[in-house]
Amino acid sequence: MVYILGGWQSDFKRNWAREGLEIGDGFAEALHSGLDAVGMVPDEIEVGHVGNFVGDLFSGQGQLGGFFAMAEPAFDGLPTSRHEAACASGSIALLAAMADIESGRYGTAAVLGLEMMRNVPGETGAAYLGAAAWVGHEYQDARYVWPRAFSELTDEYDRRYGIDEAHLRRISQINFANARRNPNAQTRDYVFNDASFSADDEANPVIEGRVRKSDCGQVTDGAAMVVLASAERAATYAHRHGVPLESLPRIKGWGHRSGPLSYQRKVEDSAGAPYVFPQVKRAIDEARARAGLSLDGIDAVETHDCFAMTEYMAIDHLGLTAPGESWKAIEAGDIEIGGRLPINPSGGLIGCGHPVGATGVRMALDAFRQTTGTAGGCQVEGAKNVQTLNIGGSTTTTVSLVIGRG
Repeated sequence: MVYILGGWQSDFKRNWAREGLEIGDGFAEALHSGLDAVGMVPDEIEVGHVGNFVGDLFSGQGQLGGFFAMAEPAFDGLPTSRHEAACASGSIALLAAMADIESGRYGTAAVLGLEMMRNVPGETGAAYLGAAAWVGHEYQDARYVWPRAFSELTDEYDRRYGIDEAHLRRISQINFANARRNPNAQTRDYVFNDASFSADDEANPVIEGRVRKSDCGQVTDGAAMVVLASAERAATYAHRHGVPLESLPRIKGWGHRSGPLSYQRKVEDSAGAPYVFPQVKRAIDEARARAGLSLDGIDAVETHDCFAMTEYMAIDHLGLTAPGESWKAIEAGDIEIGGRLPINPSGGLIGCGHPVGATGVRMALDAFRQTTGTAGGCQVEGAKNVQTLNIGGSTTTTVSLVIGRG
């Protein structure tokens, strides 16, 4: 049993390079701020895990586990490791920390995800992020690899089920609106009008294929940190802080599945199957099964919406509708705050921001906040169980967690 004691998230609106900061500075701020938020000192942390995708490319920096001791001399000697699975890097770091605790090897773990992405020109950054595709074999004619990939997913849904792109624009509208409630969201001050979510090529230009500007997750500098603990260490922590152990959320269930690197292989393999991405469906269902919950037991979802189409896919894979019928949940208002299953009350990757290596950790932190009633303006009333869905590449790596109290 693994508990979340709390954590911290940076302001995703910030541009670290403009502030004269390096990736190590972002790491240090997240580490110290996270420890302060949880009310712990370095001596209470027994192992450190880092989620990061492309620090080597954007910053020329690897060996990110070494930043623990650089940021805090008391961590000299702390066992650390860095984990990479594209946009799911943060969730893989969480799974590794969970395994450390479940094995009994360590009682507490600091898990920190971060990415610095706004220090290079846009096309350079897009090329770096393309490392999560099958390099040299797919999308070689694309200016922007990932918008092209998820444009092709839009085409695939259109072939299998039919699709109205107005529903994709509505997903973006909802996520940007949710982000306005979030004081850490990158887009909280963005100004839009109706044309911003239309097929107007000037107000909402095409990026690649069927993907327009409003469909896209953000390029973000940011970090998120959480502290995980065993039942024994969580009980000690709860006693010290004068709160019941039951008030601390725990990771009730997890799902982790991987597919081939190639997008085309994935869709070919699922031809004739009910779901476009069977491994995504498996990860979602296995997380709930391990938690002993059905969809009705989930109060909110933080899902991967690197593009609006990714969330459209997630809606039916989560089981909110039958395959290909995600539009029904959108039209019914089911995914909005106050709806049947609020999705991305934080604003998601589109509204809150997407510092790639931090996203999985940020999702877990938002689940902690929701289930402890500390999500502020983003709060889903009465949330007890929140599911996360974090995807790396074209669903090459998928991780889902169920986090809740009780």
